[in-house]
Amino acid sequence: MHQQKNSLKLTGKDLINIGIFSAIYFVISFIGMLLGIIPILWILMPGVIAILAGIPFMLLSAKVQKPGVPLLMGIITGLLYFITGQFTVVILITFIISCLLAELLRFLTHYSSFKGNAIAFILFSYGMVGSPLPIWLFKSSFFMQIAEQGMPETYVTALEMLSSAPMLIVMLVTPIVGGLIGVMIARAMFKKHFQKAGMI
Repeated sequence: MHQQKNSLKLTGKDLINIGIFSAIYFVISFIGMLLGIIPILWILMPGVIAILAGIPFMLLSAKVQKPGVPLLMGIITGLLYFITGQFTVVILITFIISCLLAELLRFLTHYSSFKGNAIAFILFSYGMVGSPLPIWLFKSSFFMQIAEQGMPETYVTALEMLSSAPMLIVMLVTPIVGGLIGVMIARAMFKKHFQKAGMI
């Protein structure tokens, strides 16, 4: 039992891997946020990022089959967003919830299950819904704020047209669709690595 507990402790190598892959995830998610200059892509952004980020998350999950991967990745990403000035309270809340759910899922599936890690990735991907979610949470004040910040009128108008209830549902579904695509891309590219790690 003692040996099993020690095997679940993060080593220096594990922390280095988490740091590297978290930085890769941040770059991918930041690029996804920059795509938000196009209104529809901001709505679809959580799914777009999930498609691109499936590889680093799933590879890290294969390399580090221990607690802490989604949580530390979320903390590092959050800190980097804070440093770059892209951090908001809504993103903080969605990241905390998504990271904790992903951690729970990995714990329940014993960290070495490919399906378990895939579902954990989808849950983790919901952290990014905190970026476009204020469009619906604070609708009137949100559009007033971005207009005052100098966003072009055409952009604000286009975003207002997209701020419907059906588009909210679309936005909330994108992490599932994008996450599944991202996981399948990762599996196709690195199947041998996952087999070696005992995940498939």
